[in-house]
Amino acid sequence: MAPQLYLITPENPQLEQFPRQLMGVLSGPEIAALLVRRGALDDAGYAALAERAIQIGQAAGAAVLLEDDGELARRLGADGVHVTSGGTKAIRDAIALLKPDGIVGVGNIRSRHDAMSFGELDVDYVMFGPLGGTTDPAAAELATWWAETFEVPAIHSDPHLQTASLDLTGAEFIALSDCIWSASDPASALSAFDKAARADA
Repeated sequence: MAPQLYLITPENPQLEQFPRQLMGVLSGPEIAALLVRRGALDDAGYAALAERAIQIGQAAGAAVLLEDDGELARRLGADGVHVTSGGTKAIRDAIALLKPDGIVGVGNIRSRHDAMSFGELDVDYVMFGPLGGTTDPAAAELATWWAETFEVPAIHSDPHLQTASLDLTGAEFIALSDCIWSASDPASALSAFDKAARADA
């Protein structure tokens, strides 16, 4: 079975143009979740982007998560938060703030020890791989190990994954970011990836 799609917004989108682009991408293959990446945005810029992304993503049927800001997620009505910094304390704080109704996922996992430590904290998923930038070969190995061993869903994030190199980790979700947004037509790029993944499943 093909992994579900988890879409990560670009690091520094053009705030005026991005909502229309996001709507176009979300009108294609089903996206299970959308993570609004903070990038270099200041508080006001990120809140503005998050508010629009929540409206657009939820209207398209995707769960929308914010990066490392549970308070903002709750205030804006996001579906949850993706924790990338702060370690165990930040994860526990997010769980206390948002669960049981909200989603708490965790990323920036560097080792099996980190994965097991975070995974036992009642998180909804663990993500292996960067939100953007260069591919991390170790992430694929960790994602495969986790998917074969544990029940908490795994997400494998590979920002440069191409349709000819489909995810083979067995993770329940595949996170896509730079390989979609850097395409000349992001909506077509996502549709092509989804079609290839389903044909290969």
